[in-house]
This record gives sequence, structure tokens and C-alpha cells, in this order.
Amino acid sequence: MPGKTALVLGGGVGGLVAANHLRRTLPRSDRVILIERERQHLFQPSLLWLAVGQRRPEQIRRPLERMTRKGVELIQATVEEIDPARRVVTAGGREHAGDALIIALGAELAPESIPGLAAGGHNLYTVDGATAIHGALQSFRGGRVAILTAAPAYKCPAAPYEAAMLVAAWLRRHGQRAAAELDFYAGEPGPMGVAGPAVSGAVRQMVESQGVRYHPEHQVVRVDAAGRSLTFANGTTAEYDLLIYVPPHRAPEVVRRSGLAPEGGWIGVDRYSFETNVPGVYAIGDVTTVPLAMGKPLPKAGAFAHRQGEVVAANISAQWSDSTVRRQFDGHGECFLETGDGRAGFGAGNFYAEPTPQIALKAPSRLWHWGKVAFEWKWLSGWI
Repeated sequence: MPGKTALVLGGGVGGLVAANHLRRTLPRSDRVILIERERQHLFQPSLLWLAVGQRRPEQIRRPLERMTRKGVELIQATVEEIDPARRVVTAGGREHAGDALIIALGAELAPESIPGLAAGGHNLYTVDGATAIHGALQSFRGGRVAILTAAPAYKCPAAPYEAAMLVAAWLRRHGQRAAAELDFYAGEPGPMGVAGPAVSGAVRQMVESQGVRYHPEHQVVRVDAAGRSLTFANGTTAEYDLLIYVPPHRAPEVVRRSGLAPEGGWIGVDRYSFETNVPGVYAIGDVTTVPLAMGKPLPKAGAFAHRQGEVVAANISAQWSDSTVRRQFDGHGECFLETGDGRAGFGAGNFYAEPTPQIALKAPSRLWHWGKVAFEWKWLSGWI
């Protein structure tokens, strides 16, 4: 009797976790198919270290074809169409049908949506951009460094704040700190606002203690790349010599066309099962939107995508084996917060807590930095 087929779209954190768990728990007669356009998986948290010369690109990538050794079928192709009702995906010009469909296509970076942004600075969230940041730092001989979040919401909410502190540490270590002015222009009212005012205030204090001037609610509307100037929605302007930015995000076009994403392009899901409004179709990670009681959405972060991938895979396996046991995503998450000089903080807690998330932030120490190093090794050696 032929088995069932699970289609996993996207080879990021959530997709890899889901595919791994499905392959471990389903019988070999069932197929697990991973569709991803890139040949290599990128461990995105390490882009911060790449930007300050502590990693090389090849150290934070792994070939996705390794998944085939685990019994996962890999299709390297761009997802062109998603038909949720039929659970059919078109990729590489061919249709692929599944009994379950997991959409883990992440968020699309859209620097071109801000005039002049792409030409005027370096994108922290890409390999090329992080590599260019390191090159720019090596040739830097003083001036104004601007770190910018181009929109209030973006994945990895701690990352740009970590970048500011890592850049400050790099400049200090290389004798350039006194010659540099560092400014952080935030599209949001404060750092990591979903984590609550105590955590937000603590992160801001960490950043400002490094001599970084913090400018909240400065949402950029235009960048003059030739003149090296920024124009913000509040009417202010600023000049810079080196610009490091986090671009606006949007859901991939194929998701926006699918009919699953009426809310600003993101896919709405059940907050516990991550099933969409179409039976047998799930979405996990950055491509989803989950409103919290406080009025803001669940942050887009790898820790959440990881746990959501586990939950969805476990429930598909249980359903296909006629088990009544079901798992639920509980809203817990954590992240390391690099502060430079071999130190990091650590935040963890329950984002589903009401009326507001309950998050604790551990003070920076070498222990948490090495914890992140160990996690990087575990991820790259264990999941691919």
C-alpha cells in the first residue's frame, strides 16, 4: 500500500526541523520532500560574527543535499505556485502533491522598497552584506557609523542591537573607536518591545553604555547614497559615512498569491497547532503572523520556528498513525544577545503569557557567549 507524502517548503530553521522530525518518526513508506531554491543552508545568527570578521561564509553554511542521506527527498527549485485546497505546489515547472503541506518560506527582504537604501549601505541580513560590512570596517578610518532598522518589525529582533555593540567592540579593539561616532536609528519605539519595558530598557542601556547614541521612532523614508544622508518620516535628517541596515520585510510573493495571507501578506495560523484555515496545510516561522494579547505579533525568530517545526511534525506523524496525542506550541522562546568582547546576554520566557509576555534577561557574561558558540556547532553538525 503506498504511503503518504509530506511537502516541506523552505530549508531554513523551521523547515529543516520539520523535515528531520518527520523523517525520524514516519515509516519509510511515507515520503518527506523538502523544496528549497538554495543549495546551502545558512545559519543566520552567525551573520553577526561574519560582519565583524569572526566567521567566514563557508563556516556558517552547509550543503542541503546532506538531507538526502537522512532519507529526505530534496528538490532544489523555486516554489512558483501554492494551491492550498489541493495541497499541490508548483516548483521548477513541475507539480508536487502532498497529504500534508508545511510552508516555511520565511520572510523576503525588500531593501528596494526604501529609495536609495540598497545603494547607500550594507544589508546586515545577507552573506554579501555582512561580508561587505567587515570590509568597510577594515578600511574605516573614522567618521559616522549609522545602524538602521528600516521598519518597526523584522526577524531576529535582537540582531541589529547586537550588531551595534559588536561594531563598537571591533572599533575599540582596532584603535578606531575614538574616531567614530555611532548612531542607532530605530524604526521602532524601543529595542525588542514585545519582550516588555524592563527588557527593552535593559537592552537600550547595554547599547548606550557602549557610546552608541540611540534614536527611537526614526523610520527611514529615503537614503541619499551619493550624499550619504538619511531622511526620516518624522522630518529629521542625518549624515553618515558607513551605513549598516536591516531592510523592510515582506512575505514571499508566492505566499501573497496563495490566498492564505490576507493579513499584510503573512499567513494566519492557529497559535497552538500552526495549522492554517485549510486542513492539512501548516505554516511555521517568519512567514506567519500570530497576534499576542498585548496587541503586537509574536516576534519572527529562529527559536520559535524551531519549536513550531517540532510541533507540526509531531502532530502530522500522530495523525497519520491514528494517535489521538497532539502537541501544542506554548509560546516559549529564547535568544542570545551578543554584546562584544566575548560576552553575551541571554533572554528567555513565555511570549504567550497574558496580559504581557514574561521574559527574563540574564546579564552579559562569557558563559552565554560560549553557549551561543556551542549552539552554532550543534545546529550545523546535527540538523543538516
